[in-house]
Amino acid sequence: MNESVRRILAPIRGRLIGAVAMQAVATAAQVAGLGCLALLAARVVRTDRWAHTDWGWVIAALVLLVAGTVVAGLATTVSHLADAALLRELRRRMADRLSRVRLGWFTSHDTAMVKKAVQDDTASMHHLVAHALLDITTVLIAPLAAVILIATTQWILALVMLALAVVAYLLFQRAMAGSGARMAEYGAAVGELDAATVEAVEGVDVVRAFARRDTRPSRLRRAATAFHDFFLDWVGETRFVTAVAFVLASPVTAVLLMVCCGLVLIGLDLCTPADVIPALVLGPFVSAPVNTIGTRVQSLQQGMAAAQAIEGICRLEVLPTSDSPRTPQLDGVGPVLEARGVSFGYQPDEPVLHDVSFRLMPGTLTAVVGESGAGKSTLASLLARFDDPDRGAVLLGGVDLRDIDPQTLYASIGFVFQDVVLVRETVREVIRMGRVGACDADVEKAARAANIHDRIMQLPHGYDSEVGRDVEFSGGEAQRVAIARALLADAPVIVLDEATAYADPESEDRVQRALSRLVENRTVVVIAHRLASVRNADQILVLDRGRLVQQGTHDQLVAREGPYRRLWSESMVSAVTTATPEDVR
Repeated sequence: MNESVRRILAPIRGRLIGAVAMQAVATAAQVAGLGCLALLAARVVRTDRWAHTDWGWVIAALVLLVAGTVVAGLATTVSHLADAALLRELRRRMADRLSRVRLGWFTSHDTAMVKKAVQDDTASMHHLVAHALLDITTVLIAPLAAVILIATTQWILALVMLALAVVAYLLFQRAMAGSGARMAEYGAAVGELDAATVEAVEGVDVVRAFARRDTRPSRLRRAATAFHDFFLDWVGETRFVTAVAFVLASPVTAVLLMVCCGLVLIGLDLCTPADVIPALVLGPFVSAPVNTIGTRVQSLQQGMAAAQAIEGICRLEVLPTSDSPRTPQLDGVGPVLEARGVSFGYQPDEPVLHDVSFRLMPGTLTAVVGESGAGKSTLASLLARFDDPDRGAVLLGGVDLRDIDPQTLYASIGFVFQDVVLVRETVREVIRMGRVGACDADVEKAARAANIHDRIMQLPHGYDSEVGRDVEFSGGEAQRVAIARALLADAPVIVLDEATAYADPESEDRVQRALSRLVENRTVVVIAHRLASVRNADQILVLDRGRLVQQGTHDQLVAREGPYRRLWSESMVSAVTTATPEDVR
């Protein structure tokens, strides 16, 4: 096993050693039990009589078989319990790591990669821990025990069976030559197929609308075809050798070989018919386990590749935390939020923000505007410390965000973004995420303030309805649930990324009224896409290609030439163009 597997299995190493040892004992006991019956049958045939002491052989065989079965069951139980503990710990470690990883990592990696590591790779670890190690133990112990027992009556037949097993093994080894590189290609092909599947599901509306117009094969079809061709080519390289190996290692081949060799030895007076009986009974235990080597080795290789992928996730770079965190001074005197010369890029040498500086005073509303791609949402992510600036600093209450304990930071800053994600949990618990431990009365109070209580009470189980199963909230409803969560958190600073952008007209009014309650007596940053919604802001920051080019109130900015006046003029033209006849009148 490689180092990644050793490190990942370290917490359960003792339990795995115990399970493997029990499986070895169980396999030896089961083969020995059958050996006792085979040797007894040989003795009865040889002497042509049943002795009183023969019952001892029967009892010994039954004890060995029952004991072997029980111990094998214990080994399986131990390995599965160890596997459950390991997978739980691995998923927790990956979830914890992914929750603290830099946001830029997600922009440059496909979500299918996360799915593969958390779901597919942990499944491969399950086969490795719970099954493959025990099966390989059986493959090693069963032939050895069977050969020893056969040799007690006829050593030539034992050598013949051993030779058959070795030939079958060598053929399997030849078939698996280069499988390590092939397994890497297999993993890449599966990863591309996963990514294409996720992309197809997420964009199913686009696929249905435009698939008939585009004659090119879709990414999913290309990935499926590539996987099919790769797998067929891999199988084609090894199918003949593998088929021969399977035939040689089959139980039928073992029995036929023992019959033929036995008849030859009997004809040469080298053994008696009784001597052949143990070989006929135990011969399949020598060669048949070789048939499982291919799949077990493949499980090992998949497990090793999965361990490397899981370890890669667990070693992702995360946002560092301070060893001596400081507490921000939110006393209402100095600036609440401040950016000092902030520059940032998701990729090296590709900056998104350039030397941005501003100050947010207590109780003020600040709007951030600009064309698409100007860096507005990136700036919001830095205020939320989803990433750290490459240069400069963002300060809360005079303290660099990097020096603030994460719990303190997220108790001080609340967020309501465009794309609301509601986890698959009861509505009550989704809202309670704003303040863990909040009582039901506070949850309901926040929902009422966010104008979502009445909608929740219409659900099959009210606040105990599960999101994604009992209810699918519309965009505006999901926004109001998110606002209720932010209200419950009661943070003094709120960052809004145009929370009404996806709301329908009927929902927008309710969302706006909920937002008005949320921002009362708080310092608010709004990432605005519609300028009319923030014309009364205390200050407006205008971003252009990642640079802060203008700063002031709406009236100040409209009064002078610059990007804001142009954006405002364009927004007014757009409003007239999209107005209804009633609006024009």
